[in-house]
Amino acid sequence: MTSTGIRLHAPAPGWSISADVVVVGSGVAGLTAALRCEAAGLTTVVVTKARLDDGSTRWAQGGIAAALGEGDTPEQHLEDTLVAGAGLCDEGAVRLLVTEGPDAVRRLIETGAHFDESEGGGLELTREGGHHRRRIAHAGGDATGAEISRALVDAVRARGLRAIENALVLDLLTDADGRTAGVSLHVMGEGQHDGVGAVHAPAVVLATGGMGQVFSATTNPSVSTGDGVALALRAGAEISDLEFVQFHPTVLFLGPDAEGQQPLVSEAVRGEGAHLVDGDGVRFMLGQHELAELAPRDIVAKGIMRRMQELDAEHMYLDARHFGAEMWEHRFPTILAACRAHGIDPVTEPVPVAPAAHYASGGVRTDSHGRTTVPGLYACGEVACTGVHGANRLASNSLLEGLVYAERISVDIAAGRSAHGLPARVPAPVEHPDRPAHPLLAPRPGSRSSGS
Repeated sequence: MTSTGIRLHAPAPGWSISADVVVVGSGVAGLTAALRCEAAGLTTVVVTKARLDDGSTRWAQGGIAAALGEGDTPEQHLEDTLVAGAGLCDEGAVRLLVTEGPDAVRRLIETGAHFDESEGGGLELTREGGHHRRRIAHAGGDATGAEISRALVDAVRARGLRAIENALVLDLLTDADGRTAGVSLHVMGEGQHDGVGAVHAPAVVLATGGMGQVFSATTNPSVSTGDGVALALRAGAEISDLEFVQFHPTVLFLGPDAEGQQPLVSEAVRGEGAHLVDGDGVRFMLGQHELAELAPRDIVAKGIMRRMQELDAEHMYLDARHFGAEMWEHRFPTILAACRAHGIDPVTEPVPVAPAAHYASGGVRTDSHGRTTVPGLYACGEVACTGVHGANRLASNSLLEGLVYAERISVDIAAGRSAHGLPARVPAPVEHPDRPAHPLLAPRPGSRSSGS
């Protein structure tokens, strides 16, 4: 799916700054790309819609998947990912992910992220849906995203990277040859950068996250509204597989009228032995898949919905009473607190759960270096479609994808400068004539989106 270049109706930029790279977004993908670009000697500016740590990354509970455990291999991780993706993964992209993933996690640890350790001193690994091995590294029990976000934000501040917060990016700026020349953005309350402005740069990295707020019930924060995909479409970039929106099977059920962001009950709870049951205590996933409650997310979500329809029920239950108070408090303190805040005690009662929109597996189509079809425009993280996830993301592959492909983008941008030199002067952006605000978008010929 593509669109010809169109622009939002907005005032002309009233201020501008210049850089080698502008990164849009401040989750694991955006901040990793920014830090690696800065380390390569590139002048880098981060712009983000809210505050630096307000994106989806800090809400990630379960962890980050990589073949780090004894006996585990990238090949086994590859196989689990391909199975979960229902035959629509790009195997080459997945192979890059699982091969480069372990070292990317080690570099994240070197950056300052602290993961939970076992009594022997190694990483404490858990298991989640679709994984046949324990390969999920986690932090703070169930606060992995918060720890990763903390480490990356601290590193950005320690290294003095320029960051513009409360900045909604409007459009991609391009030069006369159609290459990226930066972005226009609207900033609220940032002093000298207030109002509509521009960051001029020959390389733009989109890392704006997902679009869960399109749905009435989602695990995504309020900032996840699909801005990056919209910007890329307006710039003429190809978009792929937008129909593959993953629903997380176990989201805390707050009632039929609840809207917006809902508390997630991590898949790691099932990975540690919790059972899905109906109102009569029947484990309904048994017999539906060899992994039962730990089947890939699409299968579990469908299993829950099917049982809800059969029983005319509003939700199912996640039963982990056998964990006991100590395990809940040590391993899942965030989930325990969220449940108790809503009047549910997982130590003594089953937790009501239902599926909710969670992750966009499709997005801005990229190659193995994060390059989009618009020269100079890159994408990584949830906004991108690298081909890794196929029709259904394997649990905890998202943080890993953000790391691996952000690093690949920084290498590509730095190599481009070494080979060709970044322009001494950023190309002047060209104003495009106004086009209709809502064009009809036809699927790209030959894309998976056009036939599935």
